[in-house]
Amino acid sequence: MATADHVKALVRSHAEGDNERFYAIALQVAAQAARNGHTKFAQELRDLVDRSKSREKIKQSGQRTRPIPIVQPRGETGGLISAAYPKVRLTNMALDEAVRSRIDRVLLEQRQRDRILEHGFIPLRKLLLIGPPGTGKTMTAAALAGELGVPLFTIQLDGLITKYLGETAAKLRLIFDTIQQTRAVYLFDEFDALGGSAQLRTRLERFGAY
Repeated sequence: MATADHVKALVRSHAEGDNERFYAIALQVAAQAARNGHTKFAQELRDLVDRSKSREKIKQSGQRTRPIPIVQPRGETGGLISAAYPKVRLTNMALDEAVRSRIDRVLLEQRQRDRILEHGFIPLRKLLLIGPPGTGKTMTAAALAGELGVPLFTIQLDGLITKYLGETAAKLRLIFDTIQQTRAVYLFDEFDALGGSAQLRTRLERFGAY
């Protein structure tokens, strides 16, 4: 049955609007219930998740899996995010074997994301790219987008960070609302500048960036 951690995670994911995580945790609860012999409850919970996901797909008309070709984000996010549709691929890059292996795993899990979620797990979706200028961090993000066939959205830090923490947090919320709505690769360039503040790091953890 559901543990205290499961219940807290369910409430947290619901509050943050992270439906994929909510369903994944619910499926984890179902899997644990099945292992404990509560097979009827486990099956009923799986059926509820399946029906909810089906209704969500109908409402969103496939938005999560078929990104709308936006030339450039508009409205409130217009000055925060720039969009591109990269054609670069991993074959265009010279990568260390260990780095290539990690990137390949992310790509594999993203391509099999529906199957992974059905089994109660969450596919890899975050990468921290470290290195001095010119080592290929932006190109790696572009290659990920190109391989997955999704847009590359680059976060404009000069429009995001202000001297007022509340204003910065509000802009972060806009960005993470966009992340929930549109499947893409999101690049926070020069992330060290964004995460330098302890208070801001707390906000990012709440939004799911860390």
